[in-house]
Amino acid sequence: MEHFLFETDIGLLLLIVAKALALLVPLLMGVAYLTYAERKVLAAMQLRKGPNVVGPFGLLQPFADALKMLMKETVIPAGANRFLFLMAPMLTFSLAMLAWAVIPVNDGWAIADINVGILYLFAISSLGVYGIIIAGWASNSKYAFLGAMRSAAQMVSYEVSMGFVLVAVLLCVGSLNLTDVVRAQQNLWFCVPLFPMFVVFFISALAETNRAPFDLPEGESEIVAGFFVEYSSLSFGLFFLGEYANMFLMSALTTILFLGGWLGPFGLLPQLGPLWFVLKICACLFVFLWVRATFPRYRYDQLMRLGWKVFLPLSLLWVVLTAGALMAFGWLPDA
Repeated sequence: MEHFLFETDIGLLLLIVAKALALLVPLLMGVAYLTYAERKVLAAMQLRKGPNVVGPFGLLQPFADALKMLMKETVIPAGANRFLFLMAPMLTFSLAMLAWAVIPVNDGWAIADINVGILYLFAISSLGVYGIIIAGWASNSKYAFLGAMRSAAQMVSYEVSMGFVLVAVLLCVGSLNLTDVVRAQQNLWFCVPLFPMFVVFFISALAETNRAPFDLPEGESEIVAGFFVEYSSLSFGLFFLGEYANMFLMSALTTILFLGGWLGPFGLLPQLGPLWFVLKICACLFVFLWVRATFPRYRYDQLMRLGWKVFLPLSLLWVVLTAGALMAFGWLPDA
């Protein structure tokens, strides 16, 4: 009996590893080719060609970039805390991957379909701030530390409004399970009745991932590239990949919370499961790139004003209105 139990445990472990690889390998390939897609989209919008030399149509450019970063020397500044300096990019990238454990790609297709998936994502996103703070502090550079403080304040500020947006969605669902959130949109996606919250969430996702027009770490004239100014080689590459992986994560969350996840549009088209999920993520990612090509960078005071004086009151008001409407019309879901 004990031998059989041991074999069962091993089999369960292998199954979990296989499920993780089935999700993470395509995700990593997607992150690599998102860098290619970004350069192509920006080039098209600016009437340029973009990558077109390395491989057919430049398709091997992400591999050339990765090889170049691997061959560069990792320079650690004098006086830096070596352990924390090297741990920070690994922490940032690892957290971006760990968050995908609860993301349902299809009905029942999640590594861990837990009942508190939203709380798990809250915990992972909160830890993401530590990677940035540790990178700035461990670099032993005032410029890096200043950039880390500004990036951390930006991420924390917009997490508050994102939290209230999630509360508004969860009031309509009555569950913290992400699969239940998608099933609740069988007849109507939440982007229609909760449209203001959809807009707030997506703009907050831009700020949360340090993307344009909120890419304050890239304000070289102000803070010399921010918290990763002292990083090079693969350690810089991990920060770079972590940012793009977070773009995928935020696009997946937008899809699950407001665009019906793996469900077809309003039940009118065939239910293609994961294909709809991927297409919706690609549409969200295209808007990420479109915004970068279109809008100028915000000043830091404008960034903070938008987060604390506009999005926070608006999201809090919408939570109250949503709860009131659900109570008034008797639409509160059974917990």
